[in-house]
Order: sequence, then structure tokens, then C-alpha cells
Amino acid sequence: MVEIYNKGSYTTMITPYCSNGEVDYDTVKKYVYWYYENGCDGIFAVCQSSEIFFLSMEERVRINKVVYDTVREIERNGGRRMTVVSSGHVSDSIEDQAKELNMIAQSGTDALIFITNRLDINNEGDDVWISNAEKLMSMLPEDICLGVYECPYPYKRLLTPRILRWCVQTGRFRFIKDTCCDSELIKERIDILRGTDILLFNANCQTLLQSLRDGGAGYCGIMANYHPALYAWLCANYKKEPKKAELVQSFLCMSGFTEGGIPYPLTAKYHMSLEGIKTNLTTRNPACKPMTKYAVECVEQMRRLSRYIESEI
Repeated sequence: MVEIYNKGSYTTMITPYCSNGEVDYDTVKKYVYWYYENGCDGIFAVCQSSEIFFLSMEERVRINKVVYDTVREIERNGGRRMTVVSSGHVSDSIEDQAKELNMIAQSGTDALIFITNRLDINNEGDDVWISNAEKLMSMLPEDICLGVYECPYPYKRLLTPRILRWCVQTGRFRFIKDTCCDSELIKERIDILRGTDILLFNANCQTLLQSLRDGGAGYCGIMANYHPALYAWLCANYKKEPKKAELVQSFLCMSGFTEGGIPYPLTAKYHMSLEGIKTNLTTRNPACKPMTKYAVECVEQMRRLSRYIESEI
């Protein structure tokens, strides 16, 4: 079984589109190089940031393959190895989800990530979740690592202590993307996982430093699309330079509030354009509001300040 060996900062892959609306796979590859150059330890491919609920199965698989192949290309050329974890199952039936995840696995990944609400669509309880997870797991390759992601869409199905202990008992799980946004609950989860092979990655900016101090493995979230170098620095240096870590955490805390205030993922795509990777400001998510002058100014100011903080640490 391939192990998830990278702790640190994981970004969530966004999906660029061509002017005709098709996925721009050349730009996907450019993004991977940008993530690498800015210190990311891993990439969460075909996730909610990738607009998975609005992509075809063929598109999800090809995006994942481009991400994974590019990471391996970087490694072959002497670069450090980034970990790739991948989701992509959006169907309602467990059988269809198994087909989706098997296709993702065949295209290349270090771990298949279960979206928690897909295993308990009607929020019926832990018995249903575990039963569906066991069924889905039995339909996947036995030699591949698994993970879980508390995706907020269409509803956020949080993990319970019982489910966490079940994950430990299976011996198959290695990765958790935690979106509970509660430092006390995160600590409880880390305590349950302590001494196991499962790494917990916090998606919440505001509680990140505390979760690292409590034993969390790192960050996995959308804000690594804007200033990944700061997330990578914090995960690597919070013990060695605690005063600077507090300063970086304060910036990450405040900038993180833009997650809900301006139209993501368009803002991340605009930021990529500022970084020199031309990206069309389009999305397939009908709920995403259009890019405004206000959003543009917010992204530019955030980028300016993050650059300054990077230069100071």
C-alpha cells in the first residue's frame, strides 16, 4: 500500500476553462508547477474546489491524471515529491460511486478520498454511514490508501468519534480533511487518531496553528490557492519560530474570511492570472456570484500583504 508520507500544506485544485467552456488541461499543468514552486507539500485533486459536481466523469479523470502525471514529472526531474489525494465520486448509489473512484484510482493517486455526505446522503446516522463505507471499500482495490473529506456540499456530514474509530480499525485510511472549524473538536479527533497512521489536515485557517500544536498534520484548503508559501512556512516552522508563527497565523486568520465574502473560485483564478498564469474568469457553478471590482481589489490587497509577510519571514 502506498503511504501518505507528506505532512504540511495541501492545496485544493481549481479547474480552469478555455473560452469555449472546455477544461483547460494545459493550464491545469501550469497550476501544478505553481503549487510546487510555492512550497505545497500536496494537492487535493478533483475536490469541491475543482467543481466536481459540475464536471463529467471523463473530465474528473483527466484532470486527476494531469495532476498526478505532472507531480511525477516534477519528481523525475529531481524535484521533491508532492502527495496527490483525489476524490471525484458524486453519484448517489454506492455502485456508481465505486465506478467513479475506480476510474480515478486507475488514472493515478496516492489516496482515494471519500466525501462524507455521499455515504449518508439523507443524514440517517453512523450505522448507515459505516455500512455504506464498508460496501464502497469492498469494491475498491485493496492496496490503495483511503481518506475522508467533510465536504460542505450538498450538506456537511461531520465525522463522529465512532466513525473515526472505525476508520482506524480498518487499517485502510491515511488522510482526513477536517472542516469542522472547531479547535476543541479537532483536538478530540487528533487524540483519537494519535498513534495511528491517519493524518488529520485542517481546512480552517482560523484554527490552523492551534491544530498544529495539538498534533495535526497540516493544512488542506482553498486559501493555499492564494498564498501557499505562507501555509507551507507555518506548517514547517511553527515550533522553531513561535513569534513569527503567531504573526503568520494572524494574517491567515483574517485573509481566510474572504472564503465566504468574495466569489471563489473566480477569485483564485484571478489570482492565478496575477501570478502570470492566464486564466479565464469562468465557472460552471451557478451559485457563484460574478467577479466584481470589489472582489478584484480584495484579492490584490491580500496578495500585496502576503508578499510583504513572505519577505519579512
